[in-house]
Amino acid sequence: MQDTQKKQVLLVGNPNVGKSTVFNALSNKKQKTGNYAGVTVASHSGNYTYKNEEVEIIDLPGSYSLYPSSEDEAIFSKYLIDNQKDYAGVIYILEALSLKRGLLLFQQIQDLGIPMILVVNQIDQAERRGIDIDIQKFSEALGIKIIQTNAKEYLGIDEIKEAVFQNEFLKIDHLSFETPTEHKDFIQKLAAHKGFDSEYKAWLSLSLGTDLGRIDSITGLMNEPDAKSLVPKRLQVQETVRRYQKVDKVLSNVITKKPQFKELLTEKLDKVLVHKFWGYVVFLFILLIIFQCVFFLAAYPMDGIDWLFGELGAFASEYLPEGPVNSLISNGIIPGVGGIVIFAPQIGILLYFLYLLEDSGYMARVVFLMDRLLRPFGLNGKSIVPLVSGTACAIPAVISTRNIENLRERLLTILVTPFMTCSARLPVYSIIIGLIISDKTFFGIQYKALVLMGMYLLGFAVALLSAAILKGFIKDKGKTYLVMDLPTYKKPLFLYDFKMVLGKVWDFITGAGKIIFIVSIIIWFLSYFGPKQQPDQLVATNVELDHSYLAKMGKGIEPVIAPLGYDWKMGVGILTSFVAREVFVGTMSTLYSLDDDAPEVKVIDKMRRDIKPNGEKVFSFATGVSVLLFYAFAMQCISTLAVVYRETKSWKWTGLQVAMMTGLAYFVSMIAYQILK
Repeated sequence: MQDTQKKQVLLVGNPNVGKSTVFNALSNKKQKTGNYAGVTVASHSGNYTYKNEEVEIIDLPGSYSLYPSSEDEAIFSKYLIDNQKDYAGVIYILEALSLKRGLLLFQQIQDLGIPMILVVNQIDQAERRGIDIDIQKFSEALGIKIIQTNAKEYLGIDEIKEAVFQNEFLKIDHLSFETPTEHKDFIQKLAAHKGFDSEYKAWLSLSLGTDLGRIDSITGLMNEPDAKSLVPKRLQVQETVRRYQKVDKVLSNVITKKPQFKELLTEKLDKVLVHKFWGYVVFLFILLIIFQCVFFLAAYPMDGIDWLFGELGAFASEYLPEGPVNSLISNGIIPGVGGIVIFAPQIGILLYFLYLLEDSGYMARVVFLMDRLLRPFGLNGKSIVPLVSGTACAIPAVISTRNIENLRERLLTILVTPFMTCSARLPVYSIIIGLIISDKTFFGIQYKALVLMGMYLLGFAVALLSAAILKGFIKDKGKTYLVMDLPTYKKPLFLYDFKMVLGKVWDFITGAGKIIFIVSIIIWFLSYFGPKQQPDQLVATNVELDHSYLAKMGKGIEPVIAPLGYDWKMGVGILTSFVAREVFVGTMSTLYSLDDDAPEVKVIDKMRRDIKPNGEKVFSFATGVSVLLFYAFAMQCISTLAVVYRETKSWKWTGLQVAMMTGLAYFVSMIAYQILK
């Protein structure tokens, strides 16, 4: 139930107009903006207080019109129409460079009788291109208050708050859309029959078709000619054409453009960055630089974190009383949590670069480039949005498939997105690559960086290959096309993105840390106790690791994992990481910290020196490659599974995904180990 003391307003606009940036600036939220459609797939809300008035802002998904073509646009239309009585008004965001396109939706909402404030955002971009907008004339033509903003620089944000506080939402007393003469009689009849307070609501009800309009319920009103001509899609096109004709007249009176304006940086850069050959070369080069930085720049803070947790463990071991508590904290919890925190700098560096690319407008070019690659594999160009998002986390990536209209292409995208290398895999890749790949360089680029980039490309390649195979088993429901705007290049907000990364890294540490904390206790408990060794014992305590319950469990699954080259410790790591992939690293840290033979040695050095009973290295090159491939393909994230089921509503597809990924992981890892050993 809505709080009656709180004013609720909606934030509405086309995709890529800076709506989420305005939302963040108003509510101080850390919702990440994106340059491609579909980033916001559900409404978000935030609050701010201005002059003792609390305001709740609902950020709706971006849409081009009231006629939904995808699930996120359907969310938008339904909320806007059904909840009209719940909010005080709409703040409509219009991009200064795309006034014509944005005014279509604006006028549709205005004709619904919804009170609005119009915000013209990115006004600086228009000025840079020599476009001058006469705001006074514009405001008079539309009959609405207009505020100019540059949300990234927080310019105009206070004016929006003041306008909301003064309740300067306005609605017009006449419709901008005139019902075509040939339909006027029937629309008036429908409005009277349904009790609509305007002709446009009757028109909209009819144009939306059976999705929201319930045409079947009004068939009794229609005569035969009406029934033939009132086709929803045809009505939508008719409305769109008429509205654009009117918008052209309005804009011709308010916009002036300097003639012979010089080519801007965006046009110059796009000649290379979206080129059908050089575009891919540049993209791979950028990826290579990022992965080099992931290893090179992160080395220093990682050494510091390693030293800090080593000192904490030594301090706990020295000053806590001898016994189980000492062992639990110094050998279980501290090494386990430290084992995952140490990878926070690498995750932070990766995310920071991705945010900078997104802010600059380059990621939208990547989406455009990748669209050409996806079509032969049965995926829609929009599939690249979840695939790219999957490099951060598969959960929001799977949710973002809602912007894909075609059900077959959406299902395919959901099934293959978890192959993309998410941030949870990075700690696993990093520690294994550190163990089996040398520190040598190739033209200044570390071998480790090359291998890490290879793992990301491998995930993408397997996702495409899987889609190509699966498309043969899923019935075709027609085709869709990628329609998107390429935003202008902008200077990234370096400090803002840095703050965003700090928040994300903290979320990673606290989120993974809680799981690692619990798993570390369980691992320590199972390793501290073992089967009784004396007749009078119930259980043996403080046993050697090889005699513990943990070792018993691990050795029980050894026959299954031995063909992959794994020993029982790695088997335990794989089992625990079914909760979340990164738990593998925490489990390894705890297990190797329980080695009393060399307590002063770093965990990674213990792993490097560990040998099997037959004298082979536990982490040989063959074993390391096997582990990398296993984690590249295996579905080891319960949360992702839950989201896949929620989005597909099908145990069949969820089960198929688990079986496909886990089976592939096992088979490929086994082949790799058997060949390389």
